[in-house]
Parts: sequence; structure tokens; C-alpha cells
Amino acid sequence: MALFVHLKTVSELRGRGDRIAKVTFRGQAFYSRVLENCEDVADFDETFRWPVGSSIDSNEILEIQIFNYSKVFSNKLIGTFRMVLQKVVEENHVEVTDTLMDDKNAVIKTSLCVEVRYQATDGTVGSWDDGDFLGDESLQEEGKDSQETDGLLPSSCPSSRTPGEKSFRRAGRSVFSAMKLGKNRPHKEEPQRQDEPAVLEMEDLDRLAIRLGDGLDPDSVSLASVTALTTNVSNKRSKPDIKMEPCAGRPMDFQVSITVIEARQLVGLNMDPVVCVEVGDDKKCTSMKESTNCPYYNEYFVFDFHVSPDVMFDKIIKISVIHSKNLLRSGTLVGSFKMDVGTVYSQPEHQFHHKWAILSDPDDISAGLKGYVKCDIAVVGKGDNIKTPHKANETDDDDIEGNLLLPEGVPPERQWARFYVKIYRAEGLPRMNTSLMANVKKAFIGENKDLVDPYVQVSFAGQKGKTSVQKSSYEPLWNEQVVFTDLFPPLCKRMKVQIRDSDKVNDVAIGTHFIDLRKISNDGDKGFLPTLGPAWVNMYGSTRNYTLLDEHQDLNEGLGEGVSFRARLMLGLAVEILDTSNPELTSSTEVQVEQATPVSESCTGKTEEFFLFGAFLEASMIDRKNGDKPITFEVTIGNYGNEVDGLSRPQRPQPRKEPGDEEEVDLIQNSSDDEADEGGDLASVSSTPPMRPQVTDRNYFHLPYLDRKPCIYIRSWWPDQRRRLYNANIMDHIADKLEEGLNDVQEMIKTEKSYPERRLRGVLEELSCGCYRFLSLADKDQGHASRTKLDRERLKSCMRELESMGQQAKTLRAQVKKHTVRDKLRLCQNFLQKLRFLADEPQHSIPDVFIWMLSNNKRVAYARVPSKDLLFSMVEEELGKDCAKVKTLFLKLPGKRGFGSAGWTVQAKLELYLWLGLSKQRRDFLSGLPCGFEEVKATQGLALHSFPPISLVYTKKQAFQLRVHMYQARSLFAADSSGLSDPFARVFFINQSQCTEVLNETLCPTWDQMLVFDNLELYGEAQELRDDPPIIVIEIYDQDTMGKADFMGRTFAKPLVKMADEGYCPPRFPPQLEYYQIYRGNATAGDLLAAFELLQIGPAGKADLPPINGPMDMDRGPIMPVPVGIRPVLSKYRIEVLFWGLRDLKRVNLAQVDRPRVDIECAGKGVQSSLIHNYKKNPNFNTLVKWFEVDLPENELLHPPLNIRVVDCRAFGRYTLVGSHAVSSLRRFIYRPPDRSAPSWNTTARLLRDGRVLCNGGPSSHPTGEVVVNMEPEVPVKKLETMVKLDATSDAVIKVDVADEEKKKKKKKGSSEEPEEEEPDESMLDWWSKYFASIDTMKEQLRQQEISGIDLEEKEEVDNTEGLKGPMKGKEKAKAVKEEKKKRTQNPGTGQGSEAPEKKKPKIDELKVYPKELESEFDNFEDWLHTFNLLRGKTGDDEDGSTEEERIVGRFKGSLCVYKVPLPEDVSREAGYDPTYGMFQGIPSNDPINVLVRVYVVRATDLHPADINGKADPYIAIRLGKTDIRDKENYISKQLNPVFGKSFDIEASFPMESMLTVAVYDWDLVGTDDLIGETKIDLENRFYSKHRATCGIAQTYSIHGYNIWRDPMKPSQILTRLCKESKVDGPHFGPPGRVKVSNRVFTGPSEIEDENGQRKPTEEHVALCALRHWEDIPRVGCRLVPEHVETRPLLNPDKPGIEQGRLELWVDMFPMDMPAPGTPLDISPRKPKKYELRVIVWNTDEVVLEDDDFFTGEKSSDIFVRGWLKGQQEDKQDTDVHYHSLTGEGNFNWRYLFPFDYLAAEEKIVISKKESMFSWDETEYKIPARLTLQIWDADHFSADDFLGAIELDLNRFPRGAKTAKQCTMEMATGEVDVPLVSIFKQKRVKGWWPLLARNENDEFELTGKVEAELHLLTAEEAEKNPVGLARNEPDPLEKPNRPDTAFVWFLNPLKSIKYLICTRYKWLIIKIVLALLGLLMLALFLYSLPGYMVKKLLGA
Repeated sequence: MALFVHLKTVSELRGRGDRIAKVTFRGQAFYSRVLENCEDVADFDETFRWPVGSSIDSNEILEIQIFNYSKVFSNKLIGTFRMVLQKVVEENHVEVTDTLMDDKNAVIKTSLCVEVRYQATDGTVGSWDDGDFLGDESLQEEGKDSQETDGLLPSSCPSSRTPGEKSFRRAGRSVFSAMKLGKNRPHKEEPQRQDEPAVLEMEDLDRLAIRLGDGLDPDSVSLASVTALTTNVSNKRSKPDIKMEPCAGRPMDFQVSITVIEARQLVGLNMDPVVCVEVGDDKKCTSMKESTNCPYYNEYFVFDFHVSPDVMFDKIIKISVIHSKNLLRSGTLVGSFKMDVGTVYSQPEHQFHHKWAILSDPDDISAGLKGYVKCDIAVVGKGDNIKTPHKANETDDDDIEGNLLLPEGVPPERQWARFYVKIYRAEGLPRMNTSLMANVKKAFIGENKDLVDPYVQVSFAGQKGKTSVQKSSYEPLWNEQVVFTDLFPPLCKRMKVQIRDSDKVNDVAIGTHFIDLRKISNDGDKGFLPTLGPAWVNMYGSTRNYTLLDEHQDLNEGLGEGVSFRARLMLGLAVEILDTSNPELTSSTEVQVEQATPVSESCTGKTEEFFLFGAFLEASMIDRKNGDKPITFEVTIGNYGNEVDGLSRPQRPQPRKEPGDEEEVDLIQNSSDDEADEGGDLASVSSTPPMRPQVTDRNYFHLPYLDRKPCIYIRSWWPDQRRRLYNANIMDHIADKLEEGLNDVQEMIKTEKSYPERRLRGVLEELSCGCYRFLSLADKDQGHASRTKLDRERLKSCMRELESMGQQAKTLRAQVKKHTVRDKLRLCQNFLQKLRFLADEPQHSIPDVFIWMLSNNKRVAYARVPSKDLLFSMVEEELGKDCAKVKTLFLKLPGKRGFGSAGWTVQAKLELYLWLGLSKQRRDFLSGLPCGFEEVKATQGLALHSFPPISLVYTKKQAFQLRVHMYQARSLFAADSSGLSDPFARVFFINQSQCTEVLNETLCPTWDQMLVFDNLELYGEAQELRDDPPIIVIEIYDQDTMGKADFMGRTFAKPLVKMADEGYCPPRFPPQLEYYQIYRGNATAGDLLAAFELLQIGPAGKADLPPINGPMDMDRGPIMPVPVGIRPVLSKYRIEVLFWGLRDLKRVNLAQVDRPRVDIECAGKGVQSSLIHNYKKNPNFNTLVKWFEVDLPENELLHPPLNIRVVDCRAFGRYTLVGSHAVSSLRRFIYRPPDRSAPSWNTTARLLRDGRVLCNGGPSSHPTGEVVVNMEPEVPVKKLETMVKLDATSDAVIKVDVADEEKKKKKKKGSSEEPEEEEPDESMLDWWSKYFASIDTMKEQLRQQEISGIDLEEKEEVDNTEGLKGPMKGKEKAKAVKEEKKKRTQNPGTGQGSEAPEKKKPKIDELKVYPKELESEFDNFEDWLHTFNLLRGKTGDDEDGSTEEERIVGRFKGSLCVYKVPLPEDVSREAGYDPTYGMFQGIPSNDPINVLVRVYVVRATDLHPADINGKADPYIAIRLGKTDIRDKENYISKQLNPVFGKSFDIEASFPMESMLTVAVYDWDLVGTDDLIGETKIDLENRFYSKHRATCGIAQTYSIHGYNIWRDPMKPSQILTRLCKESKVDGPHFGPPGRVKVSNRVFTGPSEIEDENGQRKPTEEHVALCALRHWEDIPRVGCRLVPEHVETRPLLNPDKPGIEQGRLELWVDMFPMDMPAPGTPLDISPRKPKKYELRVIVWNTDEVVLEDDDFFTGEKSSDIFVRGWLKGQQEDKQDTDVHYHSLTGEGNFNWRYLFPFDYLAAEEKIVISKKESMFSWDETEYKIPARLTLQIWDADHFSADDFLGAIELDLNRFPRGAKTAKQCTMEMATGEVDVPLVSIFKQKRVKGWWPLLARNENDEFELTGKVEAELHLLTAEEAEKNPVGLARNEPDPLEKPNRPDTAFVWFLNPLKSIKYLICTRYKWLIIKIVLALLGLLMLALFLYSLPGYMVKKLLGA
């Protein structure tokens, strides 16, 4: 199938020109050929063909656009034709002749003739019936589907759009285009409601065109209110920037908190390690732990800073371990770890939690790792809140490798690398010395030198390196390289390169450049190492005129935005990964400076001549301080154009003409004669002629340029690196479009317009097109000689990134559905950040352009425009976004002067046209200017018309009238001390300004005023002005009686323009009111609701304008109200106000508030509360409900705010304002009567009665037809989710199955399980068991959530081709999942596999631990009673750090209900309706009530240290009303994580005492105690809340034991009372174990055991079950607060916004008129249990032999064994010495006794000891229970030698081997799976354990084995059964049977000789003896032989 379009002719074109047509269908565009020089008829005669995959839907649209073609500039749209293809689909062939529409939807004369045919698959075009191709169901479905998803027409591909239309194609409403557009809405049947003018109704085309000023394509709809300027910005103007104030460089509060928990595997023998933590220049150290390689510290350090973010994030955090440091010596460094603060801040939650830092030695890079330090690091800025994981009983996860302190994506094995920073040369340095000195020098020496001695300093990762100093040189040449050695990838993100001026007194910075390593490297699979250059980087800073004390010196240090060009530096950077095994390598990491090989001049690119042109079209809003002196504007680029120092201007290279330079040939064919005379030498004109400003109004002046606009032009020479900037521009364009689209989508969601998902799809479509367009454009100029490695690599990675982004956008587009819009929007935000990051080019080429305003030759204010934004290109996407456009610039004060309020005032507003490009391309540099001017040339260049003009004279001008309709503003800034303002608005247009009237004392003024500006003269062509009117600036001021008005905010708007020949009628007029965001500096400061229209005055004068009708409002003076068509349509509403009371009112003017009253005002009407006669006695109102009627706009978005003001009535009828509050949106208080036809009407009416009005009519979060009931047995981890689908009327049975558990228990007892899993004994359990069990559950749930979250995301990512986060993250996630699984399966001590938690859980009842405040879980308990903060005083600006908190002067409690009148009668007919309470039925009385408040404080975590030693001595203080409890005597010494475990009872009476403050103070021996932090709890809202927060509902009901029921009312009583209060039928207790409430049935156990084990029947269990499922009760259900512990942040008013720790507590409240509650629960901290550990060391074996014997040289050892449990200092014990062991065997039979206190729940030993001799009291420490055994070699004269050690964690250590042979080294290193045992369960263990030490290569080796027996007894058992230490009585051990050699040789020489002979030389002696015997025999034989022979011979 295919669609053919035959474009025949276009006729009635205006003028002569080149024409081109663009035809678009389904986002695919074709261009026709260009018809050159055609006049009124263009004969295209071209056919275009689209192959079509799915059948064409009759709603789809074909679009044809005709342009005037321009080679250089973007094509200019003549008109558009759109047609809906319905007829084509029906007839397959249509021929049309129709007129075009221009981009404002106006019909123009031009018409076109086109033929469209739709072709079947077989290629024939026949008129077959629809069935032929629509018969196929699948196709039809697909068609429907695409229609649903794609909106009304597929968005056209953005890359092929011209900027002329941007995304604002006007609605082409020609005959065809309106054909079937209405049918797209699925709910067309509903009549359109009257009250929604602002909602997008598709049928209503007229309104659509007004609202959106845009085409019918909701995918590219842009809403004006996002910023008022996005609408119809055509190609002549670029958007101004609303935000003014520089945010960089402003100091803020930061807090870095670091907890050093422990260190492991430190390299070295028997060391005494200390951990030092440095942040920047601050350093803190832990205490010293003696003789251990794995010290445990758990010390917490906090560093506070007040610096700017840039400085903060560059600070280095350094963690180093130092060995044996003491007062006298600094110790030796074991290893260190570095990371910058920015890396931590960019982590999720700004923190690393429980991660292991890898230590390495900076002095020896060939060595491996030196150990690990486990720590938490968090960086908090003001207003960040950090979610720390819950602190309870953390088990030490020993998986070090899986929890390294490294950001995601950094490999754990980091290698050493060298960073070479090559510094070549610099240019254009400013003078850094006074010329006076120079003249003196010149007089003496007679030579004139450059006044600067530069050198370059590079700092990186805490180290600095400097080049040599080049004396007196503006263009120094260094050719040196600074070499850093650091681990790669480095954890420090930025390298700072600074040119400094060497001076005898002090060196100062000339300019600073930061290299961001993330931008010059890529860590992906196809990534590249950091590389840069050689390239020029530009440096900016203070202005160039040298002064001795430069106030802007900070700018040269790189803080804040530079205000002038300082210099440029040529540098390069390379990284080399080192091979550390190479022996030649220098192993130190000191910074080295060495010579670098010079590079050629041309390596940075061929130097080209660039041309910058600027025309000043308007200069207005000039601050009156500069109004009396002549003003000129200066434009500079680099040093060109700078008047101050002409000296350091580079010599201009003579351009060489090469024949092959095709660009030149192409562009200058017609201007070669002008260029012939280079000698005409274009002198640059860089500043405008001085001119005196004229008055606009009291604050501002303007320059009267009128029709003569001054111009500037500058020629400059730069290396031609345009490609870099072009690529950045393309990406910026894509990002701008994306950002604009996303803003629209957000706005649509916010204003609840229909179909935001369509717009988002359009945005994604545009994004993917843009990405593919980048791929085709960016690949040009590959052969460019000067491309650096970074250019090539960046291009590759950008192309990869954009390609994958294009794909992802495509995939994502398909997934956007109505309910996923928000999630997908977030993903799109990631795209935006990625694009902005990629678009930032690290190798600058052309410096930025600065525009300075000089008043009387003094520099006053400036603006800075990036040069890439002005850069010209032939390709539209590469064009800078401000090139050849009129840009509105606001000049600002330089440097620090621009901070704060000074930065908000505009110094001047310029309308400036700029163009920058190669000189040879400058043919059309004027093309973007508004037409209708003549050029005025400089006098010397008379003949040459290529000379740029020095001014433009406009001959065409148009007269206009501007009407500004100022309706209202809301949420303005409070500028007066009363907390209100007296606002008026000042509107500026060109050089006129007008003010609205001043409205006193309000933050939400409704001016309702029309301002008319007459006699406006605008220069340029009428048509252009229609598309591109100048912008209007609106400033809001606060009128003061004294002095000048205060600035409160500013916003911009574009007027809607009507030309004289257009009618004032829909769709465009009258304009609609829209919201414009008001900015004050960078912060938003309210919204303005207004409309603006600019009307051309035709030849007939003003008579043609629409009449200004409507009354002149005489009582307000001659003020014209907003006319009828524009002001909103009003309806009558009633506002009911519930007045409850006032709280915490502060003094006013030192007098206390005594008789307050509340005034409510909305839209000019209002109501007053009754007077409170004595605020001290009873601050509640006696009349609760009042109402008033008011006219409000039907459109809820336009509702005015409602003001609440509290006044104090003083004597003599005086009133004083106490404070005020503006409710900016009434939406949440609007009550909509339910639809009568709906079946749920009755229920909602009842709901009203219960005062639940405020939930927008929705009684429950579920639709009424479906009820979800969760039934939980007592295992919260494993929920049995059973879904019961019910009607609202059917009965549901809810079972809580207990039998299930009984079965489990029986099964347990029956099965042969391990003995340690027995049921806990009730008497052993206490509240803490419950607490710790609950915390485990909470953690498990969080983990489950994470895992299920990961699983879900993984699933989604699998769909998402590649995963949206890129390939890396997917792997990471998978890894995380695996690790989680691994953790769960390997969890030692909890049994096997993942059933472990389940097996453990059911035994202990639990409570709910909330990791945050209770109110955040229950919507602030504002279910019917709202709290409004009353404010007074000015809104703080950042610099004084004042916050909202400080302005609060009290709180008003009450509520509102807004509804249209009249209400349906049914509401009031309900039974029991009390008219005095109106909509607030069933609220409790507000008479004073006495309450017992019981506060349980469990513990605090992470307190901010208050003492010098980095600790605190915390105690609790509680304030409520007049009661002030300070628990000072029970302070906890030196503890930042104290366990308080206390409860406090306070009697209070609401409402006088309702704000509870729980504070933690630091106890001090002398001086006052310091507040660490406090938290405030509003008890009253909790008390009255429907969630019943008085006393939490427990999980089970028991009448004794640790889980005893706390509430004086039993569950059945509570249930009965709830049913009664909410008028619910029930409770009906049925047969035992059942209860029915309303239409729900709950079942549960029916018996209870008392203390004696007797079972009695009870209804409490089922009642409790009903309470726990109260939210399932229809109509009135809501969650009831469970038994809980909440975690509240502690805040300190001196450090606003930064958390000072957390406090875990809960509050119970009991009314005094009810039965008294029982005694408080005992939650006092568990006392540690006393134990005694008996260790018998029996033998050692295979101990390494250390000593050589003095005489015999044999190896031996004098072995003894040392052991300790708590710490080396406290209780180390040694055996006696086994002397002279020659085999490594030692026999001891020696007993150690270690008494200790142990907390089983936390698995920690508790020690109390004085920290030093000066300490006042003992400090409690908790340390892990670890037994250390070491073997030593005793020496008499030197220190003993350490041989080896093993550390056994008493909770889980390897079971000992049966024999010495089976004992291997792997048992200790964990390489083999050894069963782990716990001494607390086994009680007695005996076996062999290996002892290890590290050898020279840092590897473990086995140095011995020890046979020991461990026996654990409780203190009582130990007393009954005492034993002696060593081998003493009682129960002595027998003496070891040691061989006799265990002695000293000189005491018993004979014995030793015997020993020597016996052992060593035994065999030798035997051999010698045998040999001697043999010899003797032989000798005897020989001796006797002769005699014998003689005898024989002689025959004797």
C-alpha cells in the first residue's frame, strides 16, 4: 500500500524568489526541488510516494508547506496546507485546490493544487469498497490503536521544521482540516460543562486556537504559561532568560558527617592504629587501639562548613590509618584513601552507608592494598534530608568486596595511573602591575617590559604542582608538564588549572579553569581514558584594568561567573595506566614537573578571521543611578574590542587565499571586488557612541535611539574549531526542544489539561528524530587535521549515546500511557540531563562575548553571551540559538555586587541583534534584523558596500496601542515586617512604563485593572511585528511610605498582536488570562494572572480599535477594570469556615496577644471569627462554624487565594495584625456534591455528616464496588494476600488464622531441629525483644521492597531494549539482586536459606517501627482539622539565612469547605443533620480537656557532637505548656548513640498546652548545657484525629507479659465507641470468634490465657482484628495508628535545615475523664548480662621457630600465648613461657579468666571506663565480642617477637579441628566452609585453631596452631563453680609435661650437652662409632695378618 501526492502548482505568490515545498505525512517529510526566481506561480509538478505499513486512518493528516528558499538562512514559511485524509480513504483519489494558511492561521491569497491517491497492494488504483482493506480485523484494531496513542496527527519530524514555525504550527483550518477532528474524543456524548473554559476541548476549535496558539497537534502544543515566551517565538527573536541572579559562588551551609566504624586486614605486625579523617583542611582522629590489625572504633565526626558549593565539592575527604601515633611522634602512615566531597554528594541520598574504604600507600605504589576501613560518609546541604538506614542491631556483614566505598560503576581493583597535564603557552594576559612602576623602571633601565610574571599552578586530588615562572611576559611559553600519580579512575572529579602572577609579596590568580574529568573521559565498554587537547581554554575573571585591591579577585579564583576575558592557555592532558610490577617505576606519588615536547602552532586549528556584528535596537530600564552621565555600550570577544589594553592584541595573521577553499569560492563570488582592497582594512568598531539617557519613570531611564540604531562590528582571529561548537549546538537544540516539551507536559499535568500523554509522545518523537539527525550531521569534517584525540573520542561516544537515546525514546514512546505519564516524565528528565552534559564542550575555542555598559567611562554592568550561541552555520541545526536573532539581555552587576537584592534590579535591558561567523561567510549577516532599514556606513569606507554599517536607520514604523489586563497575583513575596506587602505592578514596554494601583496589606492582590499604552512606535515591517513583538517586562514592587519601593519580583510576557486589517474576534481575540511565573533572583516568588494585547492603529486612527467599554471605576479613581470578554466567568460559591482555635501566638511589639480574632477574606468578601476573650485561659473559639458567599471564577485554576489574618483587639478599638496566612489553592477544600445518578450517593451524603468533607468527595481510596481485605497472621514479613472482591453491600468474612501457627509450633516441637531454635521463654522476653524483632522486620521489608523494586525494574528494563539506564546499570542491578540472594542464603546464625526469618519471627509479638515521623505517615493528622501557619515579617532572602520557621508567629487551627450554591437538598435532609455545623457534621467539642501525656523515649542516633572530644553527654528534656522536665542527672556519658529507655508522664490540658517539645541537651560540668536538637509534636491534632493516635493498637491482645495491653479501654470497647461515633451498624459479636461491623465479618481466636495459664473465652481478639482492618469498613474506614515507635529528626534553630540526629520515641495520651491507664511499660535499657569466659590453652604445635641458638646455631622458640577479650589494655593475660621449643610444640595447661558484660540483643560487650585520667566519669563503650589469641616468642633483652594470631568472634567462629593435623590455615581465612559455632549457644568448645601472620608480600601464612578450650558461664554459675587463674586452686590444672630442655643452657651445661648429643647428633655418633669399629677391625686384621701368615707358613 502506498500514498501518492502529486503537487502540481502554487499560484498567487508574492514577490520574486526561490521556492521550495515540503510535504509531510506520518512524521516523514519530503522536500521538492528548488524553483529559482519564480514570480507569482510556482510550477512544482512533483510526485511523492509514502509506502504505508498499516492502513491509513481517516483522521490522519497530510501537510504541505511552501517556503521561500534561502541558501544561507533558514527558509521562510509562506503558508501551510493541511488536509484530513478521510475523503482519500473513502475514494482513493482526490484532487484539491485550496488556499494556504499562514502561521497565524489567517487565510492568505496563495493557493495550491494537489492530487492525492491511495494505492492498494497490487499497484492498481481502483475504487474498491472499504471492506477490501478494512475488512481485516487486525488492521482495523491497529488503526484504532494508533489513533488513540498518536493524538490527532502524528507529530512531524522536528529536524525538518524550520525555526520559523518552531513547534508552533498554527491551526490550518481549511475545508479539509476541520473535517473530522471532533470525533477523536471518546466521551463526546457528555455535554460540555459550562465551567471549564481552560480545559482543552477538542471539538472547540476556536478556543483551542486561542489557548494554544498552535496547530491541531496536541503533541506539539506549547503552553504559554510555562514561560510566557515560548509562544510564537519566530526566527527573529530568541528567548530571554528569566532568572537573573548568579547562583554560583554564594556560600551555603554544609555538614560532612563521617562515622569510622572499624578497620580490617591492616598490613603490619602488632600495630596500634589510629584513623585520621581530613575534610579540606580540617582534621580529626579516632582514639588509638593497641596491638590489633582489626580495630573497632565506632566514632562519629562532624565537619561544618559555610562555603559556596563549588568550593565545597572540590574539597578532598581523606581517610588515613596511622600506626603508633602519640604526642611525641606523628606515627607512620599505613595507607590512605581520597575522595572529593562532590562524589559523595552525587550519591543517592548524598551518602555512603557502611562501606569499606580501600587503603593504599601513596609512597609505595607497587605495594598492594593496605587494609580496609569501614565507614559511613554523608554530606548534607541546607534543606537536604538524609534517610539513614535504621541503626538497630546491625550485624556485621563481612562481605567487604561487595560493599566497597566506591561510586557505582567504579571497578573495585583500581590501578595507579599518571596524569600528565601539559602546559604549552598562554596569550592575552592582563597587566598585573601598575603602569607607574613600569614608568619608573623605564626611566631607570630604559626598557619597557610586560607587566606580569606568570606561572601555572595545577591542583588535583589534594596535591599541587607549579610550572616555572616566565618573567615579564604577556605571551609566556612554558612547554612543561605537571605529573600527578593517583589511582584510576580517580574519585576526585575536577582538576584546577590556574595562571598566577608571581609577586614578591603575594602571588595572585590571573584566571582559573576547571577540567572536569567526567567530560573528557568515558567509562563505558567502548570508553576512553581522560584526554584533552592540545587545545586553548579561555579564562574569565575580573575586569582587566589593574587595581591594587581588586574587589572581584574571587572571580579570578574561579568562584562565580567571570565578567571579563582574562587570558587563554594552551594545555593538554593525558593519562597513562602504570604497570606497578615494573621495577624501574618511581614508586612515590609526589607531583613532578618536567619538560614537555612542544607542539606546532597549527595543532589547535587553522587560524581564521571571524566577524562579530551587533546592532543595538533598544536600551531601556537603565537604573537611575546611571541616569545622569552619558552611556556607551562596549562589546568584546577575547581581547578584541577591549579599549582598555590595546597592547596584548595578537598580531593579525594575513589570510592566505588558497584556491581549494571551496567555502570561500562558494560564498564570495559576488563580493570579490569589495575584498580586493584588503587595505580598506576594516577597523573594528566595538562600542556605541555615548548618549545621554532620558527618563522613563522614577526608577528607570532609556536611551532615545528612536529610528537610528547604533551598530558594532569586530574582526578577530581564532583557530577554526567550529565543528566542536556545531555539535554542541545540535545537542543543545535537541535539549532545548526536549526541555520545552517536558515543561509543557508538566504544565498540562499541573493544570489538568487533557491528554498530557499525547504531548509526551510527541516530545519523545521529536527527541528520537533529533537524535538521528545528529548522527547524520555530526560526522562531517572527519579529516580535519587539528582534531584532537578528545574530539574523535567524544564524537564517537556522543554518537553512541544519542543513537541509544533515540532508540530508547522510540521504545519509551510506545510505553507512554495515561497512568505512566509521570514515571516516563522522570525518565525523560534523565535524557535531558544527559544531553546537557554531553553538549558541554570541554575544549573551548572562541571566547564568550561580553557586553559592558559604561557610564562616564566607568564599567557598571555586563552581560555574557556564549559564543557558540551566536555562531553562524549553513545548516540550521548547527546554528547558534541566538545567531542572527534579536536577543533581550538584562545587564547585571559584576561579581559579589550582584548577590542578593542588588542582583535583582535590572541595570539595563537591551534588545540586541548579534551575528558571529567566518568573515568570508558574512554575506548575510544582516538578514535576521527586523526589515525596513537603511545602512549608514563609516565615512572612510564610502565605496565599499561590503563594509558593515555603523548604524541602521529605520524608515518603516508602525503605530500601536498596548492593552495590559492585570487581573491578580498570588503567593507574592512578603516585603514588610507585618508579613504582608503593599503590592503594585509596573509594566514596561519599549520606553514607556505604567503602574497599577497599590493594594495595601496583601500578598494576593486582585488589581482587576487595564493599563493602556498609547502612541507606541515600533520600527520594522508590520508583518514581522505581528509575529515578533518586543517583550513586556512586569515588575512587582512593594510601596513603602518612606524611601523607595522594594522590588518583589519580575516576569516577562509577549503580547498577542492584532494588525489593523484583522478583525477583533475569535479565535484569537479577546485574549485569555494566563498565569505567568514571577521570579525574584533565581527563586520563584508568586504568579501573575494577566493578558496582553498589542493593537495596530490603522490609517483610520483609534476609531478602528475595539472600544474600551465598561465603566470607569470612579470610586477607585479613573481606573479601568479588565473588560468583560477577558475577565473570568464568575459563579456563586459558599465558603464555610471551621474556627477551632489559635496556638502559640508570639508577642506583637513586645505585648502579649490577649484578645485575638481571625478574619477570613476571599475575593473581597469575608467573615470574622468570634473574639477569644482571654487567650491565655482558653485559646479556642466558642462559635465553631461560620460561612460567607462569594463570586469565584468557574475555572478552579483561576480561583483567588483565601487570606487568613489574625488581629489582636486592644483597648480603645485598636487592632494590631498578629500574622497572616494565604491559602494559595482552594482546591483541596472544594466539596463537589456527588452525582445523584451514581449508586453511591447515599453513602457520600452520610460521609458528609461525619465531617469528612474535605476529601474531595471520595470517601475511600478504592472504588466502591471493590474492597480489598488483607488478612495477616502474625508474620508481617509473609503476608497472605487474599483478595476478596465485594460489593459495597455484601458481607465479607475476614479470617485471621491462628491454627496455622499452632500447627507450625507443633511441627517444630515434633521435628528434630537444632537445639538452639527452642521457643523463647516468656519470662526472658521483654519490650526490647519486641523492638529488635520489629526492627528486623522493618529491615526485611525494606529489603523485600528493594528486591521487588529491582525485579520490577528489571522486568521493565528487559522490555525496554537495553534498559533505560543504559547497559551498565542493568548489570549492576542484576549484581545487586544476586548479592541480596547470596546474603539471604548465607545469613549465618539464622539457620538455612530464606525461611530463616520466617522460622524466627512468629515467636515474638511486634510493633511498627516508622523510620520517619508518625504524622508523615498519616498525612499530618489533618483529616478534618487543618493547621495554618501564621507568618509575620519579611520573607528572608538567602543571605541572612532566615527561614520560613523564623517567620511563624503562631498557628490557626480550623478548616474550610468551598462549594457551589445552591447545594442539592438531599444533603441537608439526612437524619441528625445539625445546621449550625453546616458541612462539618460530627466534629468533637472544643472545650478544654485534661489529658495524661505519656512520652516514651527509646534512644537517639547520630547526635551532632557537642564537646571538643567529638562526643556528647546527652540527656532528655521535655516541655509541654508550663511543665518542663529535665532528666539531667541521668545523662549518658560520651555517647552519640545513647539508649535512654525512659518514660515521662505529664498532665496537660488541651488546648492551652498542646505542643510537646522533646529535646536532647548536652550535659556540661561547667557552663550551661548546650541544645543538641529538638523535635516538636502537635498533640492536639493527634488527639482529635480519626486515625486514633492517642494510644497505638497492638498487634495482639494479651493481659500479661511483655506485650500487655496498654490502653485502659479494651479492643471491644474501642470498637463499640468507633462504631457509635461514625454511625456504623455494629459491632455484633456473633458466635465466639466472630464479629460483624457494618457489612464486614471478622473472625479470630476466642480464648485467652491468663498468667496462670487458665483459658477463658474473650471477644477481644476478634474486636482487635476488626480494629486492625478498620480501613476496610465502607464509608468511614481509615487506618488506625498501630502500636509503634516513630523516628523524629532533631533540629537546632542555630543550624536551620540540617538534621542534628534522630530520636526514637512514641507518645500515648489518655483523657483524664476516662479510666486511668496502668503503669507505664518498662522500657529501661537492658542491663548487660554478666558472663565469665574460661579459656584453657592446652598446647601449641608447628609454631615458627624464631631464635638461633647462640652456640649451636639451631632454631628454636621460647613460646608463650597471650589472650584478651575486651581490649589489650584492660585484660590481656599471658601463659608462662615454654622455653626452647625446638619443634614448635609447646605445652601450657594454662587457664585465662575473662569476666565480661554482654548485651545479647546487640551482640556487643559493654565496657565502662574512664577515657583518660582527666575524665570526670566513666564512658560506656560497646565492642564486638571477639577473643584474640596470639603466640609470641619471649626474648630476655629485646622486645618480644610477635609470631601469629587468630581472632574469634564469639557469636560465629569456626569450630576447632579435632587434631593438629586437621587444623589448616583456611579455617581462619574462610576459604573453606567450616561449620560456625557460637559460644553463647554451645557453652563449651575444644579444638585446634590456626594462628596466622602476614609475610613480606602481604599474604597470610600459617605461623602456628593452638589447642584451646573455651567455656562460657554466667556470673552465677561461675560463682558456684569457681576455678583458679593459670594453674592455681581451686580446680588446678596439672603441670605440663615439658621435655627437659626447656631451660637455659648456661644453668646446666652437662644436661644440655647430653641433650645435644641425644637429639641432634645421635645418628652421626652411631655412624662414627660403627665406622671406628670397622677401622679397628681392619687395623687389627692387618696388624695380625703377617704374624698369622708366618704361623701358617711355618706351620706352627
